[in-house]
Amino acid sequence: MEAEDVEAVVIDGKEVRYPRRQLLRRVMRFLARRLLHLLADFRIEGEDNVPREGPLLVVTNHFSYLDPVITLAAMPWPLEFIGGAHMPTAPPWVRWLPKVWGYYPVYRGTGSRFALMAAEAILRHRGVIGIYPEGGSWAAVLRPPRPGTAFLASRTGARLLPVAQWGVNDIFPALRRGRRARVRLRFGRPFGPFHVEGRGRERRRQLEAIGHTIMQHIAELLPPALRGHYADDPAIREAARPFEVYPWD
Repeated sequence: MEAEDVEAVVIDGKEVRYPRRQLLRRVMRFLARRLLHLLADFRIEGEDNVPREGPLLVVTNHFSYLDPVITLAAMPWPLEFIGGAHMPTAPPWVRWLPKVWGYYPVYRGTGSRFALMAAEAILRHRGVIGIYPEGGSWAAVLRPPRPGTAFLASRTGARLLPVAQWGVNDIFPALRRGRRARVRLRFGRPFGPFHVEGRGRERRRQLEAIGHTIMQHIAELLPPALRGHYADDPAIREAARPFEVYPWD
């Protein structure tokens, strides 16, 4: 994955560079892969679908607070993340990892102007941004997206790479039973770009449709039982309904 350096782009008084922390991130990615292969039966599928160059938005389901570890372990590029500034489902011993890697925090209930503008700058320089459209990891089935991913995709015209990952929540329970959990990450085919037109209600309608399209691409990569809101089986959709409400509004 080739990318151009973002040289001292300043947004709201803060510098944005891409790539950054390259040595540290190579070490963290190496350790994450080794640890996953040690603790779990970890396999990556669909690597032939991964583009060789950006700009690219990597869109992934979010079932566990450990999902970013799985994502960065599988990615071949200097990936930047956009994620929640607050991590209510993550234990304290995990919360330091995103800060060491470095990410652009999103503050729930705000426009998160700096994170979005930083992502746009990186994508303009053929960079790669990782984002979890559901906006949190409060359930282990697929839920409707928050609006940020569709908004960013429509503003930048970047292609999207769908990724599904599952089994992460089984790692520690399996280890307590003396077993290794089955953990999978699957790449789908890139899609997009997206553009929106108009204003107001029509613009919101188009963004909502883009968001659902993104989630459907992710759903196709997941086992049917985990597709939640996007499952073909009405019983699975009904069982997932209680988890569809965003818990931090």
